[in-house]
Amino acid sequence: MIQGLKFDEQGLIPAVVQDSRTQQVLTLAYMNAESLALTLQLGEVCFFSRSRQELWHKGKTSGNTMRVVDIALDCDGDALVVRVEPRGPACHTGAVSCFHNSVPETAAPVETSPTVAPGNGSPAVAPPLTKPGVELVSVSAMELGILLEQLYRLIAERKALRPEGSYTTYLFNAGLDKILKKVGEEATETVIAAKNGSRKEMSAEISDLFYHLLVLMVEREVALHDILQVLKNRAGKATETK
Repeated sequence: MIQGLKFDEQGLIPAVVQDSRTQQVLTLAYMNAESLALTLQLGEVCFFSRSRQELWHKGKTSGNTMRVVDIALDCDGDALVVRVEPRGPACHTGAVSCFHNSVPETAAPVETSPTVAPGNGSPAVAPPLTKPGVELVSVSAMELGILLEQLYRLIAERKALRPEGSYTTYLFNAGLDKILKKVGEEATETVIAAKNGSRKEMSAEISDLFYHLLVLMVEREVALHDILQVLKNRAGKATETK
C-alpha cells in the first residue's frame, strides 16, 4: 500500500486526521513512508515534522495520542484521510481541533424561503427570523461543535475516573434514575424561565439542561455524532407534511 502512494518531491504526503465518532477534522499533517509504516505498526498516528525534520509520534509527550481506526486513500493516491479515536485535544493550543478559527467573511447569507399564502397558492414573504430591535448573535457551527465536544469528553472522563468532589461524579455514582430526574427538573425549570420571559434566566436554564442531557448521553453511550446524524436526516424533511 505504501509503495503505491504518490509522495511529493520531499517524500511527504498530506494526512487529514478526522475523529471517527464525530467526523470532525482534527488536524492536517504530513507523513513520509517511515512514519506511515510506524503508524500502521503501532496503531497510533505518527507524522513527519517538517519544522524539526524528524518523526513525530503524536501525543508521545503530551499523552494526547490518536488511535487509528482506519486509513483511506484519495483517488490519485497522493493524500490520506486517517480516522482516529483521539485521547485528548488535537491542537497544541488545547483546542479539540486545529481548525477552530472561523472566517466570518465566508459565511453564506441567510436565505428565507417563500411560503404559500393561504387560499390562492401564491408565494408570500416568509416571516423575519427575529423581531425588529432584537439582536441576532451569530455563533459558528464549528465553535459550538468544539465546545460541545470538549464538554462531552470532560463528562466521559469524569465517568471513567470518578474524581472526588465532582458533581458529575456524584451523578454517575447516583445512577441513571438520578440523572433522569435531573434532566426532568432542568427541563421544567427551562419551561418556567421561558414563561417568565427573562432571557438571562432562560439562557442559564437551557445551559443546565444541555449539561444534564450530555451526562445522560454519556451514561447511555449515545455519541454526539448519533444526534448529529439524526438532525442531518431530518433537515431535508423539515418542510415535508406528515
